[in-house]
Amino acid sequence: MSLQCGIVGLPNVGKSTLFNCLSNAKAQAANFPFCTIEPNVGVITVPDERLQKLTEIAKPQNIVPSTVEIVDIAGLGKGASKGEGLGNQFLGNIKSTNAIIHVLRCFDNDNIIHVDGSVNPIRDKEIIDTELQLKDLEAVEARLAKVQKQAKAGDKEAAKVMDACEKYKSHLEKGLNARTMEGLTEEQLELTADLNLLTAKPVLYVCNVDEAGLKVDNQWVKDIRTMAASEGAEVLVISAAAEADIAELEDPEERAVFLEDLGLQESGVAKLIKAAYRILNYITYFTVGEKEVRAWTITDGMKAPQAAAVIHSDFEKGFIRAEVIKYNDYLQYKTEVAIKEAGKLGVEGKEYVVKDGDCMHFRFNV
Repeated sequence: MSLQCGIVGLPNVGKSTLFNCLSNAKAQAANFPFCTIEPNVGVITVPDERLQKLTEIAKPQNIVPSTVEIVDIAGLGKGASKGEGLGNQFLGNIKSTNAIIHVLRCFDNDNIIHVDGSVNPIRDKEIIDTELQLKDLEAVEARLAKVQKQAKAGDKEAAKVMDACEKYKSHLEKGLNARTMEGLTEEQLELTADLNLLTAKPVLYVCNVDEAGLKVDNQWVKDIRTMAASEGAEVLVISAAAEADIAELEDPEERAVFLEDLGLQESGVAKLIKAAYRILNYITYFTVGEKEVRAWTITDGMKAPQAAAVIHSDFEKGFIRAEVIKYNDYLQYKTEVAIKEAGKLGVEGKEYVVKDGDCMHFRFNV
């Protein structure tokens, strides 16, 4: 399952620095606006301690972790929704992402120029929200123009789409994001899903602070937390500068000491990737064998046949059963023989809902 997150934010808030920490791909991190002209895409490994422990037990020939694509998208300014600056390109690149990582500058530094002359993350957030909302409004109004005649002619499906679009239009015109809107039926959500509204995408707010801000929230971070709580969104506090230093340390012990000095148990990058999983409602199951231990990404709530299809579509078509070992049981009993003898090997059918951390083996016949 492909997972793509777009890093967005005003110029000079730390997007490209953070991207460099997330990926081996190198975006130009420079002290001037629009240093990232083309979207840089990096494929990064999802940190998962469970994969490492299963690997230690199975000693496979190959290890395949889950991955996330991170897209560093060009900085956005006022007027982007009308195509000014890099607006059209920026907004088009966001369309293809599953989630938005919105980086907000929450530190002061006279040596790093802010595009609007002062640090104010709430203002910065509202600038980008407005541009995304205007672009969404454009898409909604275009759809409305298409379905109004059909609805008036008695087309029931068109009437449902028209009603949904009118609600979206009213919501967006109030300066609100589509993700906060309520009142649509499941059918209406499905009928309008192809609008792919930018402000409907789940968002993670990342407060970029200095090292002092990692230990105690500054006022800017407190303001962002209050704002995010009103939206039901998650906030992560990271120092992009500190993460850049961490990324340069190859020795695990040196990295651990550095993190301890910062008062952290794990890097901000690791926290960010895990948070991206959470906001997208993703979980991981594993396949374990002598040849390979592999992590697979699925949506929480998926049943066994759909989870099997992530490996290969034939697995779903010819699904017979799933053999399931709970992760903690694998750690305790070590081998499948011991797991079976302990009665810990579950045999599940088509209605089984896969749990995070399940170790799966699928039986199928095509």
